Amino acid sequence: MKIGIIGAGRVGCSMGRYLAEHQAGEPVFYDRHPERAAEAAEFCARDEREVSRGELHRRPSGSCGLGELIRISDMIWITTPDDEIARVWDDIGAVPLTDKTICHFSGSLSSAVFQGIEATGAAGCSIHPMLAFSDKYSSYSRLENAFFTIEGDPRAVLAMRGLLEPLGNEIVEIDASKKRLYHCAASVLSNQVVAVLASGFSMLEQAGFPRSCVQEAVAALIRGNVENVLAAGPEAALTGPVERGDVETVAGHLACVPEGEKEMYLLLAKKLLAIARRKNPERDYERMEALLLDNMK
Repeated sequence: MKIGIIGAGRVGCSMGRYLAEHQAGEPVFYDRHPERAAEAAEFCARDEREVSRGELHRRPSGSCGLGELIRISDMIWITTPDDEIARVWDDIGAVPLTDKTICHFSGSLSSAVFQGIEATGAAGCSIHPMLAFSDKYSSYSRLENAFFTIEGDPRAVLAMRGLLEPLGNEIVEIDASKKRLYHCAASVLSNQVVAVLASGFSMLEQAGFPRSCVQEAVAALIRGNVENVLAAGPEAALTGPVERGDVETVAGHLACVPEGEKEMYLLLAKKLLAIARRKNPERDYERMEALLLDNMK
């Protein structure tokens, strides 16, 4: 099966290599920068190389023009940035697409971006891997553990399930109207966690830790917390002064936290308090709540 990938960035390269490694499809690339498409095709063909008589032989390049890509592909994946998806659809929606599956990889946009797709005879969907694609050439190695969310035409959903589920990926079907909420959740769990960690790193440096050793120093703490949450959920994993109701300790934090970090500390502490109350319904958190509210004024 040929899969035409429009957009040779981190997502396109990662998904193409993932398929090639599992022999689940033959990726073919198009990018408005032809050199990027050629580079992506070479990357995805890396394991197809054979050494014979001391020479390195490659299969033909898996990059081509947009029209040719559409003609030869069974599936067409749009892996461009979100604000380019509608433009790409405008470019390809006017050519014959009968019986093809069209899929974009935006976390926030739904398949509704494929306006008028019914008239083309194609089936459209949106799919999103719950994975941070931080590197163009290594993120593919983590895809086998990734969940995917999907919504759209049942025919396209079935085709994508048939491609990815045999590789071991779990796919959760969601309502198109919930795509933005889903993406907001994924952003909180991924990008905003980075902001929280950066804040903690900064405070450790201000407390005297050499910058060179901060990440190593906190590795066990961070990994332990994440593993506990994943194993047992937020309530069971929660520890610390808010959960214990240790008002004096939290007051001490508020007295020394850098001014630029205080608002975030208070908002997170308020959220922790809500989790603590679910975990310990018998415990009195009135003094802790009063402390947080006083400092929010």
